[in-house]
Amino acid sequence: MSSFTRRNAFGTALGAASGLAAGALARPASAAGAGEALFPLAQATIPVIGQDTLFPVRRIYCIGRNYAAHAREMGSDPAREPPFFFQKPSDAIQVVGQGEVGEHPYPALTKNYHHEIELVAVLRSGGRDIPKERALDHVYGYATGLDMTRRDLQRGMGDQKKPWEIGKSFDQSAPITPIVPVASGGHPTRGRIRLSVNDAVRQEADLSDMIWSVAEQIANLSAAFELKAGDIIYSGTPENVGPVVRGDVLRGQIEGLPDLSIRIV
Repeated sequence: MSSFTRRNAFGTALGAASGLAAGALARPASAAGAGEALFPLAQATIPVIGQDTLFPVRRIYCIGRNYAAHAREMGSDPAREPPFFFQKPSDAIQVVGQGEVGEHPYPALTKNYHHEIELVAVLRSGGRDIPKERALDHVYGYATGLDMTRRDLQRGMGDQKKPWEIGKSFDQSAPITPIVPVASGGHPTRGRIRLSVNDAVRQEADLSDMIWSVAEQIANLSAAFELKAGDIIYSGTPENVGPVVRGDVLRGQIEGLPDLSIRIV
């Protein structure tokens, strides 16, 4: 596992030093009369490129079926379906540093483990009912991410009309690169997004192929949840998701962002 990942697991993010807006970092509410916590909990964090700071992760939101061809391959009609979201736990984050190949464990219980390459937006602030026109004001930066999926468990629970969280929300199911701040890279709205397995291209599209833009995703999410600093959004994957096995090397690429490489072990 990379040094970034070890740092991620045990590092402490300092809000004042992070370069985020003053007061933007969410503080945990304390109960009246409460004393010290029984034990410390590690804070999931993501490094920021060009800065000696860490972005603390609060929640991970993921949008489903946000590229038309992928929606069709999953049996959905992209012309009719409104956006829908699910969550992963914040400690599902696996940070992989630039130029590194992270060791990614093949998870338990599955025999059909799938890759999904995604643009990830990270928020510096939030709110409720955010208008689309102001949504990007809340974005601190972007990264390249993978929404790893135990597809057989996801489909099996769906067939039983039960929640399919077990297929999406598990340890290290959210590999991610360090963040490129908006101040450095702007807001990527078009550009190639691609994933290769053992140097063979599996997924390839353009960011402009998204059905719902990042701004629209933020607006829709904020109608259901109060978004806050530290929230991150996996913005959907192109078509041709597929299985990987131990020994496979995955390389995710998004124009203008760091490459993300992992080896399944």
